[in-house]
Amino acid sequence: MTLTASAVYFDPFDLDIKANPYGIYRRLRDEAPLYYNEPHDFYLVSRFDDVLRFFNDRTSFISSKGMTIDQIRAGAVSPPGLFVNEDAPQHTRHRAAVSILFTPGNISALENRVRDYCVSTFSALVGAGRIDLVRDVAAVFPMHVIGMLIGIPEKDQERLRDHIEATLQGPYSSESGNLAVMGALYEAFGEYVDWRVKNPSDDLMTALLNVDYEDETGIIRKLTRDEVLTYLILIAGAGNDTTTQLIGWMGKILADNPDQRAALAHQPELIPNAVEEILRLEPPSYHVARYVAQDAEYHGQRVPAGSVILGLTAAANRDDRKFENSDALDIRRGLRRTMTFGYGAHHCLGAALARLEGRILLEEMLRFFPTWEVDEDNARLTPGFITRGFETLPIIV
Repeated sequence: MTLTASAVYFDPFDLDIKANPYGIYRRLRDEAPLYYNEPHDFYLVSRFDDVLRFFNDRTSFISSKGMTIDQIRAGAVSPPGLFVNEDAPQHTRHRAAVSILFTPGNISALENRVRDYCVSTFSALVGAGRIDLVRDVAAVFPMHVIGMLIGIPEKDQERLRDHIEATLQGPYSSESGNLAVMGALYEAFGEYVDWRVKNPSDDLMTALLNVDYEDETGIIRKLTRDEVLTYLILIAGAGNDTTTQLIGWMGKILADNPDQRAALAHQPELIPNAVEEILRLEPPSYHVARYVAQDAEYHGQRVPAGSVILGLTAAANRDDRKFENSDALDIRRGLRRTMTFGYGAHHCLGAALARLEGRILLEEMLRFFPTWEVDEDNARLTPGFITRGFETLPIIV
């Protein structure tokens, strides 16, 4: 069947669309549940059930060609261990090896240290009158927590974070440009890995270096240096940028909803659900791409093998077929499932860490600053096309 024409237009590289996509999200769901973009030659699904299938159908929609349009188009080969860009069985083996970092015990063990860091951060900002929630807090906090998790020395965290931001928030770029930044990341993280090999400790980094890994030949061995480096770049990259965006959106959305913010200040037990609701409204991941390995069908229309298809998670999370009054914040909303962290085999491995970071930071921010206003004129969104959030978010406290 020929794809039905629609007047709606969505382009993930268009920063004007990115700045205010909500009306387009609704039109995509209503007018073009299977959308085709001719200039960039990709298909897109935006309804909740369709995005759920997009994540679950690992036969039709594969990850090993990349997870963004530019990666798939470039045909770049991902390094071993970059399991977000792998399919089973490689994905299963590599994900299992790094999962030792994200056990419930390891995540909960960070609680007091994360809280102490938040208290120290906000204490230093009391009396400032005006702070930039992104630059003063959100841009620093996630890498510090990741450093707690895997033992990165504090003196190296800022340099690593800057490399990561250059990768994830740069404009749509060439494969050679991306490879250059990845090379810089490998060099920067390599210094730390080599130091830890010579100086083992009772920490998770040492545990990762010594984990028993069964490779594709069935041999039980230790991870190679390159595999460990890839894991670290993936963990630090994904965990740093997305949590930074979450913090910015918490500041913006709660400023826009002062009555619900006040309710959270008086009933902090609602905060975990509020974090989940904010993640529903504004998931940091702007779009997720898959390569179409075999013909698929949505709404009676064919998605041909060899194509690129996007799952628009934010549009799915605002689908009023699933969520009543879907564009509004409701900190008491009963949430069973969203698409924020993906679904199925590729569900975000660091989801529990992100939730812990969001919960503790919001608890302490509301304790130190129960109210704030956003300086809308000076707030700026990030320029990248992979995630969506704030580059700068000045607030008056």
